[in-house]
Amino acid sequence: MTQHAYMIGSGIGNLAAAVYLIRDGGWSGDQITMYGLNTHGANDGDTVEAYTKEYSGPKLANTKGFLAEGGRMLNDATYENLWDLFRSIPSLDNPGQSVTDDILDFDQAHPTHDVARLMDKTNGLRISGKNSYSKMQFSMKDRALLTKLMMMPEKDEEKLNDLSIAEWFKNSPHIFTTNFWYMWETTFAFKKESSAMELRRYMNRMILEFSRINTLEGVTRTPYNQYESLILPLRQYLTDKGVEFVSNVKVTAFDFADTALRDDIIVNGLEIEDVVSGKKTKIKIADDDYVFDTNGAITDSASIGDLDTAIVENKEYAPSAALWKQATEHFYSLGNPDKFFNDRPQSEWMSFTVTTNNHYLLNQIVRITQQQPGNALNTWVDSNNLLSIVVHHQPHFKAQKENESIFWGYAMFPRENGDYVDKPFIEMTGREILTELIGHLNEVDDSADKIGDHLDEIWQSIVNVIPVYMPYASALFNRRAVGDRPAVVPEHSKNLAFISQFSEMPFDMVFTEQYSIRAAQLSVYKFLGISQSKLTKLHHYEKDPKILARAMKTMFR
Repeated sequence: MTQHAYMIGSGIGNLAAAVYLIRDGGWSGDQITMYGLNTHGANDGDTVEAYTKEYSGPKLANTKGFLAEGGRMLNDATYENLWDLFRSIPSLDNPGQSVTDDILDFDQAHPTHDVARLMDKTNGLRISGKNSYSKMQFSMKDRALLTKLMMMPEKDEEKLNDLSIAEWFKNSPHIFTTNFWYMWETTFAFKKESSAMELRRYMNRMILEFSRINTLEGVTRTPYNQYESLILPLRQYLTDKGVEFVSNVKVTAFDFADTALRDDIIVNGLEIEDVVSGKKTKIKIADDDYVFDTNGAITDSASIGDLDTAIVENKEYAPSAALWKQATEHFYSLGNPDKFFNDRPQSEWMSFTVTTNNHYLLNQIVRITQQQPGNALNTWVDSNNLLSIVVHHQPHFKAQKENESIFWGYAMFPRENGDYVDKPFIEMTGREILTELIGHLNEVDDSADKIGDHLDEIWQSIVNVIPVYMPYASALFNRRAVGDRPAVVPEHSKNLAFISQFSEMPFDMVFTEQYSIRAAQLSVYKFLGISQSKLTKLHHYEKDPKILARAMKTMFR
């Protein structure tokens, strides 16, 4: 009987695992089945209409415009698995090219150079002066503690068990008032409550970018949103190879073989629910089949609103984590999902997508921030919600009309009241969120003819503003201890692998496509007996004396 692979979740990790099975394992596509709750996942971007067809929450009155739940920034230096994988995936836009070619060509033509990274009411754009965002503003104690964290050997990570970043810097809280911290937390979505263990990994893995975090020059962006630039080419490649995609299904439980002493982890069945019809079925897993599970997704249980509708919070425990939790009830060595999915205050934030029917508002933002679309990540450091916006190169969606503009923003602290709208961000409609943003833009607008003087013109251009509440957006940074994340292929597992931001691998860092794709390669190679020496080689910039010297110079800038 032919071997089969069952993929639970159709995000970038499992799509990558399918590619590795085919490309490096010699499998045929008809040996692989993908089960997904929806087609988007975390690498998203589509019309609002398309999202509402998959959204199980309250129906929206306004389904016009576009939606991006989140934004991802690639990195040409540290996303080794991503570039290797996508060199095998044909471009959908440029025959004869790979997706990697598409992205790197676009990035070379549109390099990132942020010139207004931080803003506030007092200093406006922090471009010059003592508060210039080019200065990290560290004290000597900040430098000492950050260096100590970075230099800690990986074998000693357990010393950081359940330790927050705030606790690590408890003797130097000054660091949380620095330009470095404002840029770091909003570039990577860390919070003071987040894991010091993960900060240590980031400081090592991203040390090359430390010296240019103020301009984001190391950021590599896709030509369009990542759903269209990454996910759709992957899905098309796999469809052409014969992979079966089954949507609108939720895997609710593993059936495990009852082995002696429970020493071996063997999945011999899956319990599945059709989320549309409610029909429940069981699938038998043969002894030599493989199961790849997405044990946690940061966009699970998201809630969306529209221009005049606030979100209604979905309080459901993340479905992907619920399945992981069911597995932990059978085996003690599979981690602790509650660490990541049962602490919303630590992990939640909100995003919003603005669609306009002309370029007036976009041009106003360009004028105020002094940078062109495609360069911008702007943060208001003194905003109650820690508000940021990202203006992508236009168009950001293939279906976007020539007259339309789209940009995206996010608030790290959605339970806090706005500065210009007196209610918690989580309770704001899209209209109120845009009012809040315009208030902040107006504060840093130093022209005589301010953006706030043109509200009628702005509102006439608004097609939609879509707020999105994501309770688990930063869950992958939650405080954790060694063992809270299961190994990609747990010890004694014969056919179950975990591919997500919540599996455990050495050295690499989460909240990246790189991490999921690396986990996919690791699991496939281990199951198929491919030598680990053939894994994609990772760079170790933290061992490069020149890069370390540049980082040290930046620390004193």
